[in-house]
Order: sequence, then structure tokens, then C-alpha cells
Amino acid sequence: MSQIFKTAILLGVLTALLVVIGAAIGGQSGMVMAFLLAMAMNFASYWFSDKIVLAMYGAKEVPEAEAPGLFRIVRGLTQRGQLPMPRVYIIPTEAANAFATGRNPEHAAVAVTEGILRILTEDELTGVLAHELSHVKNRDILVSTIAATLAGAVTYLAHMAQWAAIFGGRRDDEESSGSPLVMIMMAILAPIAALLVQLAVSRSREYLADETGARLTHQPEGLARALEKLHVGAERLPMEANPSTAHLFIVNPLTGGGFATLFSTHPPIEARVARLRQMRL
Repeated sequence: MSQIFKTAILLGVLTALLVVIGAAIGGQSGMVMAFLLAMAMNFASYWFSDKIVLAMYGAKEVPEAEAPGLFRIVRGLTQRGQLPMPRVYIIPTEAANAFATGRNPEHAAVAVTEGILRILTEDELTGVLAHELSHVKNRDILVSTIAATLAGAVTYLAHMAQWAAIFGGRRDDEESSGSPLVMIMMAILAPIAALLVQLAVSRSREYLADETGARLTHQPEGLARALEKLHVGAERLPMEANPSTAHLFIVNPLTGGGFATLFSTHPPIEARVARLRQMRL
């Protein structure tokens, strides 16, 4: 299944979840109120995403004279991918990772850590930067914001259900329905379901960025080797990352396995590497 189609299905599931939960808990008016509140909360994150996350990690914008090799790779990839040249940042940490941010290709930024520049070869770094620029090309900040808005609206509705259950429900509102027990169950299960779908969207976009980046460089092996190195590096030297920004990085700075992969923003490294090595360009 194409990752774009999978993303569309997952966003459709989130939308359906919002409609069903909204109708059951708050009626049409409650659903609209929750959606508008979630949209307002996520708008600032979308519009100022570059400034917020770059400041959070102390990223420093660098001129071309200070990092000519890095700029050469980024410029070559943007020309090949027909993208505007993004701003380039370096994060002062030995942890090896990278991310891209910005609300659209015209306001994009690419950030790499000092650590990633030390451990990767040029081919591997090119694969990483192609992956990050693919997030820009695929407008993944917008996609993740839409998913976060829908999931946030479901969460707000769940909070409404909690209060309704505490105060005996809204029996005077024909639009809302359900006993206090049903509303409590919805309040518990709906946010978990919405979160799982939101995280599945994030994992789908990682697969898509891997594929798009590999096609951009015509060298999937470079990105595959980089992912293996970065995964080992993240285990040896974890990055102090905020969970709310974990989805931005090329490898998850927050470790976890087994059942925890359901709650991960990234697919397993082994699965990503296997897909890259099976690609036929």
C-alpha cells in the first residue's frame, strides 16, 4: 500500500473517530467547539514550528563559509528536488540526529547535530539530508498538524465526557447520548485510539520520507547505513529531546521496543532499513 494512500486512510479514521465521538458526547455543537479549540491550539505550532523547535534545541544558523561541505550537499539535493534552499542549522550536541521543520518549502530549515557530522560518511549524510528535505517536499509539518488537530479535538471531547459523567450527563441535550458509564469508557478509550492513529500517521510519513529521499539520491544504501549508525548512536548517547518533538528527528531520540512501538513516532529501524535495501530504482 502506498504511504500517501495509507496516510489518507489514517486521517480518514481520525476524522470518523471525531465525528462518532463528537456526536455521542457533545452533539454537533460540542464537536465543532472541540475541533475549533484544537485547531486554534495547533495553528501557532504550525505557523511558528521552525522558530519554536530550533530555539528548543539551541540550534545555530550557520553561513556557508562555516560549513561548505554541508551546504554543498543541501544545495545539490534542493536543486535535484526542485526545492528552495532552506536555512541550515547546527545543534551543539554530540548526540547524532537531524530534523527538518518549517510550515512550507519557502520557510524550511534543516538542522543537524555536531555528532551526526562526525560519524557519517558523505554518502550517508547525503541520505539523511535527502530524507529530511523529503519531509519538506511532502509537507509533513502540515500533515502532522492536521493529525494533531483531529486527535486533539477527540481528546477535548473526551474531557467533556469526563465532566458530563461527573455531573450526570447532559440529559437536556438531545444531541448528546449515553449513560455516565458509556461516557467514562469513551473518555478513557477515545484519546488512546486517536493517539495510536496519530502515531501511525507519523510512522507512515517516515516510510514515505525514506522512499522519497532514496529516490532523490538514487542511493538507498547510503540512507540505510546511516539509519543503522544513528540507531546504535542513539542507544549509546541518547539525546535529551522533548517527546512533543520526537517525530521531527530522523531516528527516534526516545528509546522503546516491543509493545512500546505502538506508541512510537517512528517505525522500527530494522523495518526501515529492510525496505530501503529492497528498493528497486
